Amino acid sequence: MTENHSICTRLSIRAMELLQQKNRVTIPYVRLLFTDTYCARTPVMYEPGIIILFQGRKTGYLGNKVFDYNASKYLLLSVPLPFECETFASAQEPLVGLAIGVDTLMLQDLIISMGDDAQFRPVTARSSGINAAPLTEELFCAAERLLDIMDKPMDARVLGPNIVREIIYYLLQDVCGDALFALANRQTHFNQIAKILKKIERQFADNLTIEQLAADVNMSLSAFHHNFKAVTSTSPLQYLKTYRLHKARVLMLHDGLNAGTAAMRVGYESPSQFSREFKRYFGVSPREDVARIRTPGSGSAMQI
Repeated sequence: MTENHSICTRLSIRAMELLQQKNRVTIPYVRLLFTDTYCARTPVMYEPGIIILFQGRKTGYLGNKVFDYNASKYLLLSVPLPFECETFASAQEPLVGLAIGVDTLMLQDLIISMGDDAQFRPVTARSSGINAAPLTEELFCAAERLLDIMDKPMDARVLGPNIVREIIYYLLQDVCGDALFALANRQTHFNQIAKILKKIERQFADNLTIEQLAADVNMSLSAFHHNFKAVTSTSPLQYLKTYRLHKARVLMLHDGLNAGTAAMRVGYESPSQFSREFKRYFGVSPREDVARIRTPGSGSAMQI
């Protein structure tokens, strides 16, 4: 992309100005990203959406896959996924960007509108729920226009959702579009696993069994395990456990709950088992994790 560096610098400045403005308008599914602190590789849980960075970079680790996203590559998640992430940012060069969520109804409506157009031919659906790809000129320009209207209430209200829709439209036609197409197509295994992930999101504190989840999508246990791992790079049981640990972490950090209460809220019957599994996954005890993240300048802030 021509003059990419100067454009990214301008957009980074614009985004940081917006973050300081009290009259910034909230656009559905859009969130500004900023951090000026390096964060070492640590477990995170991202919701479905696209992350476009104007400055700084991140490296993600999922199983044996490693993917970078920065001012020239975006990250697309078509399902909520736990993975490990390292953030490269500093006071001199903070990480600045946008996170844009994917609304399933909008996605389905776009696919219907695109219909059988000869230019729209998704390739065989990718099984992975996470992909990184080069940032196209169309996506970059749309992100720029989104930033431009975020302090103009009427423009943000009227044009904001349309620009988000435009971004999803460009994603559908890009190299990762097949993953979004598979998410919206009810006949794919990808879509069936996405439904199970939604159920886990709603009922993670319930006594969910793998047999029950497999039956919900009419799969045998072996087929369910195979398709689940293809999408998430982990087993159903490990995904459920990881999801609960992340939810408990949020309850402790944002709601001030102690470890025992948070453990019960997410479905653990034994606080000691929760503490063991939390330390095994995050590398520190729940108490140590909360203290570390709340310590200014520790470099251990929760990943964005």
